[in-house]
Amino acid sequence: MSGRPYLLLIFFLLFKLTFNYWAIYAGYDLHRDEYLHLDQANHLAAGYLSVPPFTAFISLLIKALGGGMHWVRFFPALFGALTMLLIWKTVELLKGGWYAQLIAGLLFLCSALSRINTLFQPNSADILAWTLMLYLLIRYVKEGNSRLLLWLGLTTGIAFLNKYNVLFLVAGLLPALLISSQRKIFLDKYLYGGLLIACLLASPNVIWQLQNGMPVIHHMHELAETQLVNVERMGFVKDQLGIFLIGSLIWITALLSLIWYAPFRPYRFIGWTFLLVMALFIYLKAKGYYAYGIYPILLALGGVYWERLFSKGWLRYLRPVWAFLIIFPTVWLFRLIFPVLSPQQLYAAMTPLRREIFCRWEDGKLHDLPQDFADMRGWRELADLAVKTYQQVPDSERKNTLILCDNYGQAGAINYYAGKALRPAITFSADYVCWFPKMDSLHYLIVVGEAPMEYVRKYASGDVKTGQINDVLAREYGTGVYLLQGISPVFPAKLFEWQRQEQASFRAWK
Repeated sequence: MSGRPYLLLIFFLLFKLTFNYWAIYAGYDLHRDEYLHLDQANHLAAGYLSVPPFTAFISLLIKALGGGMHWVRFFPALFGALTMLLIWKTVELLKGGWYAQLIAGLLFLCSALSRINTLFQPNSADILAWTLMLYLLIRYVKEGNSRLLLWLGLTTGIAFLNKYNVLFLVAGLLPALLISSQRKIFLDKYLYGGLLIACLLASPNVIWQLQNGMPVIHHMHELAETQLVNVERMGFVKDQLGIFLIGSLIWITALLSLIWYAPFRPYRFIGWTFLLVMALFIYLKAKGYYAYGIYPILLALGGVYWERLFSKGWLRYLRPVWAFLIIFPTVWLFRLIFPVLSPQQLYAAMTPLRREIFCRWEDGKLHDLPQDFADMRGWRELADLAVKTYQQVPDSERKNTLILCDNYGQAGAINYYAGKALRPAITFSADYVCWFPKMDSLHYLIVVGEAPMEYVRKYASGDVKTGQINDVLAREYGTGVYLLQGISPVFPAKLFEWQRQEQASFRAWK
């Protein structure tokens, strides 16, 4: 690599690594899901109720680096930059030049995938893993190097430990390879060596799932009942067309080029994989971002094909047109797609049409801000309220105090922002139901969320509300903090009975 392509790659990689630091307004906190993933570093295990363990080990690394927000944002940016590098290398494999790399790189940057890369969730690593798996298969087809299948197995195993979503790619790839000209891959012994590597890597988590009654099944049922029930199949399709806006024409053309462009014929299994994966997701009424990992390779294919179209005659002068068509819509919508405005400014900028497009949440209802943005407000305020409430407890009694929250976002945020100032917060939500501390004596209870229910109040001699989140644009607006004292001696046993009941509900079998 030399000259212009090298400089372009450096630019794109630096942009991906720094974008997260200036495209998020300073008034936003982390996202509620990020707090859960960060807290998993304090409870390392082979599995969790919500996700496999890979993200927890990244959280442990973040913790070792000091746990600052800049490190939280660094790792999804890093995974995005590595995805960009793989797009670049795929274009090289397909004999594309600098223009193909430019188009593919710009389209990756100016898409919903960049928004994914701003959040510390398993999704960025999932997209990277899908891209690497397809890149290795393209290299295998092109070079015939069977040892690449061992790397494919390694990647698949790690991808499984990151997010079970990779199983949908595998489910699409296997029949796609069988019906394509690359079915001979099933005669290669290295494929089964790679499969063994993948199974060995995945086995600790599979064993954990079996030992704990397959909580992933409960998690999927809960997801289907509370979130996917509000997803329409055509909504999924519309989301795929909206990922790249006008640039969707590039990945659509990439799919079509697999049919009629001779140099791409050996890679037709990618087109079949796309169709099969999409059919699965549409049937299951999946969220739109579940399929994002399939697109980076299509961007590389599309970039190479459009470079070929614009390589001769007067069509060469149209090359800048694609760059403009990719960049302009993103610049126009930038302040609505990324949290660069203050919440108040963003709320003021929301017209009825924009609210319909950007502010419909997983509950199917319209709100004042996009859901992810509302999920990044109020957490510091909540942690400060919890600390002030905790300080009202006599020093000698703080070891006999428990902080009980309504959901994992509340517990995770309190532990992240105020973890050194008070005892760890817990909740019956998500993985926290497994993380209750042992307490023989409990004299004070801090309840975070809605007002304590009667079944809790009856175990206390009194309670007082010490504050609430007053940010009206936060998803947690109105969340209160309550101090209960004079806790009955029987309450700890009752609490742990409820914990066991909740843990049992996560088991697919008893």
